[in-house]
Amino acid sequence: MEYYRLPLYILFGVLPSLIWLFYYLRKDLHPEPKRMILKIFLYGAFITIPVFFIQVGLSGLLRQLQSFALFASFPLLIEMIKWFLIIAFTEELFKYLVVKSAILNNSELDEPLDIMLYMVVAALGFAAVENILYLVLPLDNMPFDVVFQTTATISFIRFVGATFLHTLCSALVGYFLALSSLRQKRHGTFITIGLALATLLHGLYNFSIITLKSPLNFIIPSMVIFALAIFIFYDFDEIKKVKSICKL
Repeated sequence: MEYYRLPLYILFGVLPSLIWLFYYLRKDLHPEPKRMILKIFLYGAFITIPVFFIQVGLSGLLRQLQSFALFASFPLLIEMIKWFLIIAFTEELFKYLVVKSAILNNSELDEPLDIMLYMVVAALGFAAVENILYLVLPLDNMPFDVVFQTTATISFIRFVGATFLHTLCSALVGYFLALSSLRQKRHGTFITIGLALATLLHGLYNFSIITLKSPLNFIIPSMVIFALAIFIFYDFDEIKKVKSICKL
């Protein structure tokens, strides 16, 4: 690999996350400590490692199941298990666990909007590493302008697609976490609903892009992102109006 490749991949892998991070931080009327933002971002980045190995292991088990006649007869079911449970659920669960373990009992958490914001930050850390991995391309012996153009194009596509999706799904979980913090009961119900909806929409996005044919592989992911964006941006503004928080 040429000497410039790795810095280029890191730059264009992290850049989409940083742009979205600055956007979301501007929506917070009471800015969070920079050290906490950096901490959650890095935690979100670090969890890509266990998630990767879990997904590889579960995908291996799924391939073994395909050898059985019962499962071989339902290839669509295999694809749905892969994209909804192995990929989407593990990623949404671990992003939630980052915030649950590092933030929910922290004294810095003083308003419901903070929960949504920290979920987004964890998602952006995760997406940054994921982007870098997607940018590592086998472009051996290609001139710099081809490598640069290809890297920039993929980075932009992931900026408006996968990276944005990660923030929206995590913000959705964060919204239900915020609701649960305002209730004295049914914490588990709200969290379960949030994770289930995020997994469903995340899985539908991935499944439709990879499995379905044109134009559905474009229409469905676009609808998922559009609907999520409207819901999340509206609820960011609504959650801002709630000034106090009950600790989970």
